[in-house]
Amino acid sequence: MRSRKATLLILLFIFLLSCDSQESVRSPADARDDEGPIIALVMKSLANEFFVNMASGAERHQAERANYELIINGIRNESDLAQQVTLVDQMISRGVDAIVIAPADSQALVPALARASAAGIVIINIDNRLEPKVLEEYDLSIPFIGPSNRAGAKMVGDFALQSVATGSKVAILEGITSAVNSIERRTGFEEAITDAGMDLVTLQSAEWDQTKAAQVMAGILSQYPDLDVILAANDNMALGAASAVSMARREKEIVIAGFDNISAIHPLIEAGTVTATVDQFGDQLAVFGIEYAIEALESGAELEDRETLLELVTAETL
Repeated sequence: MRSRKATLLILLFIFLLSCDSQESVRSPADARDDEGPIIALVMKSLANEFFVNMASGAERHQAERANYELIINGIRNESDLAQQVTLVDQMISRGVDAIVIAPADSQALVPALARASAAGIVIINIDNRLEPKVLEEYDLSIPFIGPSNRAGAKMVGDFALQSVATGSKVAILEGITSAVNSIERRTGFEEAITDAGMDLVTLQSAEWDQTKAAQVMAGILSQYPDLDVILAANDNMALGAASAVSMARREKEIVIAGFDNISAIHPLIEAGTVTATVDQFGDQLAVFGIEYAIEALESGAELEDRETLLELVTAETL
């Protein structure tokens, strides 16, 4: 009898331990819910101040909210497409919940993002819009949140050209030619040139890079010594153009305009070397994308594009 009672007590003890164990075990999914989603920010070149500011804005946002994990990635230079594809694949392997991406190319990144989407990862497109036709080919619906690059380029182009005579000679420095934001900025510049009755003498790519812009601009100045205006599709190229103009030691002033409003351009605007730039609030672009990703994860709804603000920056507004 005593042996039977002992056996029953042992069985009851094992049963209670089993109940406690079941209550304390949490699945990885449950743990993820408590810790918040993992969001990857995949940017372009971290050698560009614009993307350094973007990363800093994202870090501040995560520190303030602390309800999601943030992974920040960037590539060495603007044209390193293969590295950005590799980063996307790494984020898929890591099992992130969302990818907020500023693609280096509007077409080449789509296949990698299709793999991410197939893995159930939410994707938000910022800064440089993915090509809609290529997205359609892959049956992808990826929302874009960011400014109208065309409107921003038209804005700064109009301002720069108002100070020169009709028929003046203008050069455009564009970014990577297949990137939608480069195409849109070029188009905005071209519209401003047409509306002002100016003469577009050359359109050349410096691939968003300051050093390359200086080299390209040196060649342009040699070919067009009477050039009046340079419209650069980002501030890095505006800095390179200003350097080339300075090295050429021209007596004739050249009006230079940029885009992005990085801090390095401010002294040149204050000195009158660069006439204006456009602020697309780069430090907030990643934040907009992260918040949109969280909204998508929480609601499960398909999101639409959202347009953000632009602001002209001149010596008077600094």
